[in-house]
Amino acid sequence: MKREIVITADGSKTIHLPELEEQYHSKHGAINEAKHVFIKSGLHHVLDKNNPNIIHILEIGLGTGLNAFITFLEAEQNNLSVDYVGVEAYPVSIEEAMLMKYPEALLVKNRESDFERMHQSMWEQPAKINSNFNLTKRKQFFVDIIDQNQYDLIYFDAFGARVQPELWTSEIFKKMYDALRIKGVLVTYAAKGSVRRAMLEVGFKVERLPGPPGKREMLRATKNDINDC
Repeated sequence: MKREIVITADGSKTIHLPELEEQYHSKHGAINEAKHVFIKSGLHHVLDKNNPNIIHILEIGLGTGLNAFITFLEAEQNNLSVDYVGVEAYPVSIEEAMLMKYPEALLVKNRESDFERMHQSMWEQPAKINSNFNLTKRKQFFVDIIDQNQYDLIYFDAFGARVQPELWTSEIFKKMYDALRIKGVLVTYAAKGSVRRAMLEVGFKVERLPGPPGKREMLRATKNDINDC
């Protein structure tokens, strides 16, 4: 499938798929979306609520590695240990990833070697990117995920329901629910009613939050403690 590199509204780049009329990140700003949805509404929320020394994160749709790289920078800044698992069915090439120039866009050009190391790490094998950040990349279809009670936070960054509705079903969100620890959190840029209903169906407590630039709302879902049900 043809891929084109395009510049989003905040000056950062993403990959556009003309055949699907879909892109890896919001055209309204790739970095702005990542920081708002996954860092502010996800990572910072979990840190403020639980104050952990180590956090286990699962990303659904590793893509260009933008969310992982920003999380890496956050871990270092906050002296937080992160165990990060990124699942991707169709990996982006190292060459494509480096063309994104995310270290430069994030004003940390001196960390380009870390971003490159993330993409050079072997699939299916844990890699220590630095003392704060361990990364495991898994080439896997989301329907095949069977993790149980492992994660504090899920970044759900799959392609939109318009092009891949099968990734936004109660079947997939049941897998996400099972993969989270009690009171674990899932965040996504999506806010469709069908997505919210699928989350509620499998047991999540769901909040509508203000969305990133270009979107009115997004969703945050929390795995209920048995005493909350």
